[in-house]
Amino acid sequence: MTFNAYILYIKCMTRLTAILHSEREFFSRVARAAFLNPFSESRDELDQSLAGNDVDRKGALDAAIARVADRSAALREALSGSLTRVPVSERETIRTVLLFDLYHRFLDDFDRLIRDQAAAGDTPCPVPFAGKFQAAFDEAGFPGGESRRYLALFYQIRRAFYFIREGLAGSSASLRRVREHLWQTLFTHNIRWFEQHLWDRMEDFSVLILGETGTGKGTAAAAIGRSGFIPFDPGSGRFSESFTRNFLAVNLSQYPEGILESELFGHRKGAFTGAIDHHEGVFSRCTPHGAIFLDEIGEVSLPVQVKLLQVVQERIFSPVGSHQRLRFSGRLIAATNRDLTRLRQEGAFRDDFYYRLCSDVITIPPLRQRVRERPEELNELIAGILRRLAGAAPDKEVQVLRRAIERDVGKEYHWPGNVRELEQAVRRVLVTGHYRGEAKPEPAGDLPRYLKEAAERECDAQELLAGYCRLLYERHGTFEEVARRANLDRRTVKKYLQREQCARGDNRGRP
Repeated sequence: MTFNAYILYIKCMTRLTAILHSEREFFSRVARAAFLNPFSESRDELDQSLAGNDVDRKGALDAAIARVADRSAALREALSGSLTRVPVSERETIRTVLLFDLYHRFLDDFDRLIRDQAAAGDTPCPVPFAGKFQAAFDEAGFPGGESRRYLALFYQIRRAFYFIREGLAGSSASLRRVREHLWQTLFTHNIRWFEQHLWDRMEDFSVLILGETGTGKGTAAAAIGRSGFIPFDPGSGRFSESFTRNFLAVNLSQYPEGILESELFGHRKGAFTGAIDHHEGVFSRCTPHGAIFLDEIGEVSLPVQVKLLQVVQERIFSPVGSHQRLRFSGRLIAATNRDLTRLRQEGAFRDDFYYRLCSDVITIPPLRQRVRERPEELNELIAGILRRLAGAAPDKEVQVLRRAIERDVGKEYHWPGNVRELEQAVRRVLVTGHYRGEAKPEPAGDLPRYLKEAAERECDAQELLAGYCRLLYERHGTFEEVARRANLDRRTVKKYLQREQCARGDNRGRP
């Protein structure tokens, strides 16, 4: 080493030591933020901390990114292309800070690529910034062989954020929890573990999505299916697949059983009457990094459940009319609006199949719950629908649409069709100026009717419990059985029953 080079080295090391000393606590917070779920409250709080207390909540993330960029630039200059200059005890933190900065420096490029790929369809688009990313990666002092994997990992992370944020809009607490859960479904609750061990193994984790009709189960499934890891091919300068081709959806309820098996597994020519050629099923068409979405999984027969169980369990299937064994390498996502617990109790849904599907279970909340938690969410959803229909959503028009809907159905409307119904309500109001909605069905059975009446009368807890004991007594006939089912003392049950009968003013059936 020449004398001048030695002096430069000493200056760089001195500066690096000073930066590490003065920014140690800040860098530690950045490293924690890098591994937090971006849809979590913890990440919001940490972004605010990184941005500074003088920055409002909406601008916290941008301010935090800018502060990290400034400090990363100073770090890169002091490192002079070698991460080994950082003491081993601090190297992982500094490495994470530099990766955090690299990811955010290329956000616009990733977003543009996502939009271009969505428009282009199934043919992978060129990645024009790949060379620039490689150069930035080298400048930060990372080994050259890592850049290709991090380019693919950052692309996956950005797609996940993009599709979860755009597909599931809303600020209610329950929907925020869904977004947070979807992120965990893709990257686990510990992204360090994901990055080190699971980034190319998530196809083994099936997902079950539950919720009423129209809540957005398909949108949640698409966010997962379009956000899998896709390797980058440096030879072509493109990712190996398009995310538009990675997600295949099948509504199981629309096919008769014989045709359904063919649609899922394919068939060979002559396998049955009308099979005039080979047909490739959805499991054959799924790419190695893709996902299959089986909607209405609660509708399939037991024989089809057995065959699907074999695919999930052994990753092997055969086309109808063939003994050929083919391999399925993608991820399986299933959804239903049916009560699987009841179906399992009735023997209509296999327990072993359920337990192979439920590596993760996500429940999408109904619209009425979201609006009850945060009434402003209805405005946000109407704005999103109007933007898709008309290209713009002025606040005045959103308010007009909401007032028209609430004028016709009331503020406490139960939205049985959920977000899908709201979309049609907006269309109906735009066309006719009105939306009448659906009448709420009367609850079936004594207990649901009683609870409805009690809610309308605004009963206190004592009245509610007394009425519940009366219903149980009418159904089962003894104090002991009522006490067992209500988890109460026998004397307490008798007291509540006497109170209820006094309130009703009759002696019929007096115990």
